[in-house]
Amino acid sequence: MKEIIGVYSNLDTEYDVEIVEEFFSHYSFMIETLEPLIIKLEDANYYKNNINEIFRIFHNIKSSSGYLKITPINKLVTLGEEVLEECRTVEGSASVELIDWLILLSDQLKIYQSNLEINSDKFSPLNHNIIKVPINYIKNK
Repeated sequence: MKEIIGVYSNLDTEYDVEIVEEFFSHYSFMIETLEPLIIKLEDANYYKNNINEIFRIFHNIKSSSGYLKITPINKLVTLGEEVLEECRTVEGSASVELIDWLILLSDQLKIYQSNLEINSDKFSPLNHNIIKVPINYIKNK
């Protein structure tokens, strides 16, 4: 198991080691797959499939981070999931505003991963631009 010395170094004392290992393994994989999915949202041919896949990733992270009580991650992906729920109802290619915002979320999740792994006693602050939720989801034609 990768040594956890960051803000949640006590996870392996509170939860079964296998559950913690599985969380970190899946979390790392999922956040690494986000950016390529987000970038392809600009192509209408990939929009619906990729929105659904990003939604699924956020939902899985939300479930596991909620179980492990990793609140900053849980709150961030909950926000992402809520926005993507609306995005799932529209068709077209994603607006630059939506793509940029989702990249911010992806970057923040990577920062949180570092906080979990390095010798830090707290999570990094949330990028303040994340609270500026995009209004336009689809690129204007």
